[in-house]
Amino acid sequence: MNSSTRLRFAPSPTGFLHVGGARTALYNWLYARKAGGTFVLRIEDTDVQRSSQEMVDVILNSMRWLGLNWDEGPFYQSERLSLYREAAMKLVEQAKAYRCFCKPEDLEVRRQAGMKEKGAWKYERICLNLSRDEIEQKQQAGEPFAVRFLVPSGRTAFADLVHGEISLDHGSLDDFVLLRSDSHPTYHLSVVVDDIDMRISHVIRGDDHISNTPKQILLYEAFGSPAPHFGHLPLILGPDKKRLSKRHGSVAVEEYRNQGILPDALVNFLALLGWNPGDEREIFSLEDLVREFDLKRVGSSNAVFDLKKLQWMNGKYLSLAPLDHVVELLDPYLTDGEWKKDPAFRQRVDLMRTRAVSLIELAQMLTPFYTMDFAYDPAGLEKLRKDPALSGLLQEFIPKLDSIEIWNHQGLEAMLREFTDQHGIKAAVIIHPFRLALTGKTAGPGLFELVEAMGKEDSVARLKRFVPELQKG
Repeated sequence: MNSSTRLRFAPSPTGFLHVGGARTALYNWLYARKAGGTFVLRIEDTDVQRSSQEMVDVILNSMRWLGLNWDEGPFYQSERLSLYREAAMKLVEQAKAYRCFCKPEDLEVRRQAGMKEKGAWKYERICLNLSRDEIEQKQQAGEPFAVRFLVPSGRTAFADLVHGEISLDHGSLDDFVLLRSDSHPTYHLSVVVDDIDMRISHVIRGDDHISNTPKQILLYEAFGSPAPHFGHLPLILGPDKKRLSKRHGSVAVEEYRNQGILPDALVNFLALLGWNPGDEREIFSLEDLVREFDLKRVGSSNAVFDLKKLQWMNGKYLSLAPLDHVVELLDPYLTDGEWKKDPAFRQRVDLMRTRAVSLIELAQMLTPFYTMDFAYDPAGLEKLRKDPALSGLLQEFIPKLDSIEIWNHQGLEAMLREFTDQHGIKAAVIIHPFRLALTGKTAGPGLFELVEAMGKEDSVARLKRFVPELQKG
């Protein structure tokens, strides 16, 4: 293991694991695994009002489901508050930060006035000029204070692993708060203290953090610690090219799990939202991704979340995954757990999975094998009712079907084609209503494999049930 390569994923437990966060976790995990490094999980739960253990559990379960196992952690920032306070006061002692006694309501008034007058506002460093005696008097009086970082003059530049060189003049930076008046750290302080303490070598996160990076680099310098390498990932957009949100549908990993998406398929899909392998390949195992992943192939343009593409990919995984794996994953979606005891269950799963795009759909496709309580496709049924001779043909066909002794798809096909030849009709005249009778659908796997998997008794019963429905037209 390369002990010097250390990456982290640091979600805030104020909500579910967003697919954007899952992609960030994945890219960090892939980078660490490829380098033989360490993947650290850190829970940034200093937002006491909005964080919850329930959301922590959901995040951890989602990561486990995706297969993104961590090497160290989870570490909780709420258990490390003393470290942040000590770090902030160390900077105060070194005159790299200062106490700010300004009241929040006064700051807001000044901010509003500055925005109205100049369209911008920066803290005027009022408290920077307080004398030692003034500071002591305020502290003795019990006045609460925040700690602000004293931004030095100059410019900060860094080589982003995705975007290349980025620089910022410090004149545009405010003396940002490190410690709030309630002694809770801000994001900038806690993340830098933790990354130093955990020896993080690479920080891979979303584009929305680019503006935070110069401030954090200044903090690394103030603490006398080298900054990690930074890489900022393009945002994930909805089909309307706006930032992905609930208005586009599901955005939480947990929701896609509930919808019957396979974890391997979602991982594969998320990997390609920004990264490309340099060729036309689209299906990758987790092992393939570890071997192929390279931040140099992550583009700087925003990625679009295409649900149809995810469903297509999920269908591929349902078809290609080991049958035992699909059967195991399918279990929570079955209407009746007793189905799995049927000796023909695995054969039926194997037959139907090539047509499904989700585990939910696959479970629905299995329903006609175990109950006749299903509806027929209305358009398909109406079309068949236009043939007045069809019900008579099916009534004649049923005893032929019931008389077959060796029940396999080869014998079924031979019998059906012999029957249609004798009547001078195309095989499709029987095939289409037969399929509708068995599954309620107009499309599906090969009819003869379907009938074989259904079994003689159930196939005959479903045809007998179908004929009266056909005659209602």
